Amino acid sequence: MRPAPPPAPGPILTVTLNLALDVTYTADGVDWDGVNRVRAVHRRAGGKGVNVARVLAGLGRDVLVTGLSGGSNGRAAEADLAGAGLPAALTRIGGESRATLAVCDLHPSGPRRTALFNEPGPVVSGGEVAAFLAGFEARLGTAAAVVVSGSLPPGVPAGFYAVLASRARARGVPVIVDADGEALRHAPAGRPSIVKPNAEELARALAAPSGGGPARRGTASRPEDRAGRRSGDVLGGAEALREAGAGAVVVSLGAGGLLAVTSEGSWRAAMPYRVEGNPTGAGDALVAGLALGLVEGSSWPDRLRRAAALGAAAVAAPVAGEIDADVFREVHPLIRVETADP
Repeated sequence: MRPAPPPAPGPILTVTLNLALDVTYTADGVDWDGVNRVRAVHRRAGGKGVNVARVLAGLGRDVLVTGLSGGSNGRAAEADLAGAGLPAALTRIGGESRATLAVCDLHPSGPRRTALFNEPGPVVSGGEVAAFLAGFEARLGTAAAVVVSGSLPPGVPAGFYAVLASRARARGVPVIVDADGEALRHAPAGRPSIVKPNAEELARALAAPSGGGPARRGTASRPEDRAGRRSGDVLGGAEALREAGAGAVVVSLGAGGLLAVTSEGSWRAAMPYRVEGNPTGAGDALVAGLALGLVEGSSWPDRLRRAAALGAAAVAAPVAGEIDADVFREVHPLIRVETADP
């Protein structure tokens, strides 16, 4: 076996078009019908791409956070990024960046539960979209890879992630897309290196589209129409996104691990046990692991094992963008990666 090539130079560029100021409340038992005393409050820059960048930076990788930022929430998020030492090049917009709220129930004698409240985000103008795109293209020359994550704020076209993937690919820069809904459905058209949905997002992406997307490239309009018409066939759904243009599709299955469908074969990564905690940001840590594997040129089984372990370690951490190093070291060697049956 040939040794893996050295890591590519330059930062991994993350894209967060729907930047957020994340607020996390933790309490020792939440009374959903009464008054609660909050034990701790965390306020920090958020959005899926920001979480990816935090994990990558924590693992020693150079990153650059890009996206859209506006209003007092945007300024607070930018200040937090600067305080955390995360380099950023955010495009200013006229609207107010959103806030999100996570309420974490950490009652010592009960299960840990988290409720999320996500605002939709500001309306973005065509001129602001164009300004971001110009800056994005200018930074591709030094990027080792691009991670495009999260929701699209109102005003950004549904196919914009496909545009970003296509522009990066034209410059020889690999792209990972982690999205949902119409953004995920259109993303394969840009031929990203990896698309990373969870099982529910995959099913939504393959539902009858309102226009464009995988079903227009000769694939099934519903998951049950793929691979022998088996309802909920995740493997068939992942193959459908690959046929639509994605280089590889990695489906996160929560405690069930990962499924990867690639040009080199298909694999399943099985978790040894369920990790309890806050699932917010687990998928972002997983994507960070995939990005590292992409730029390092590691084998698919190796990158899936590390990605799954990072996701589990993020669940055990108190806030998104962090990982529990002890959990990572414990679970990583126990993850079983096997070839997936076609």
